[in-house]
Amino acid sequence: MTSPNRSPFPSSSYGQLAQAESGHWWFRVRNMVVLWALAKKVKPFNNLLEVGCGTGYVLEGIRRTWPQIELHGSEYFEEGLEYARKRVPTAQLRQLDATTMDEIDRYDVVAAFDVIEHIEQDETVLRNLARAIRPGGSLVLTVPQHRWLWSQVDEYACHVRRYSREELVNKVQQSGLQVSYVSSFVSLLVPLMWLSRKRASSQHDPMSEFNIPRWLNKSLEIFMKTELLLLKAGVRFPVGGSLLLIATKP
Repeated sequence: MTSPNRSPFPSSSYGQLAQAESGHWWFRVRNMVVLWALAKKVKPFNNLLEVGCGTGYVLEGIRRTWPQIELHGSEYFEEGLEYARKRVPTAQLRQLDATTMDEIDRYDVVAAFDVIEHIEQDETVLRNLARAIRPGGSLVLTVPQHRWLWSQVDEYACHVRRYSREELVNKVQQSGLQVSYVSSFVSLLVPLMWLSRKRASSQHDPMSEFNIPRWLNKSLEIFMKTELLLLKAGVRFPVGGSLLLIATKP
């Protein structure tokens, strides 16, 4: 699903994100998936760039796990970097439009977590990210998956698209990288996601996905930790609300 008139991610949302991320099941679980992927599916690395680092929530988790690495982050909006600097003061952070990024063979790992779905020129961005990776280095991506899950939530989040697995794999390969791992996640909750999004109307409050009862938030996190155990055991889910992809530069 694409929407050609999608506006950029609203800079006013960073305050809400900064408050919600550390306690919300989805952000917490995505961090667990990302940290596992970096530890088990990527070669040892000395530096990492996260493009679209937002408030620095993922960077903070990476810093705690690998305190010795050189950590970089970029964000389109300065409003996001204000929060990221407080969360990860040792990281090198800068404002950047990923469509104009021009670094070459600079980073061991380049990552973008739920970023490129906001950008019309995603193929340009993927080429830029690939160029910035050192030979032998890795690209780590997460994106929302399945066009049939498109809803008012995507509209509010200013998504341009939700990806199919084939589309993402093809675009990454066209950037010159070799895909080494791909799996869906948030897979066990797809029926619940589909029902919730089908019920959403134009009057749907997008913040309702953040403002859920504590017991439900905790239950969903426990449920998703079970899914993470399956990923660690080698299960690759074909369907899921999100898609994880790892690629390497020849």
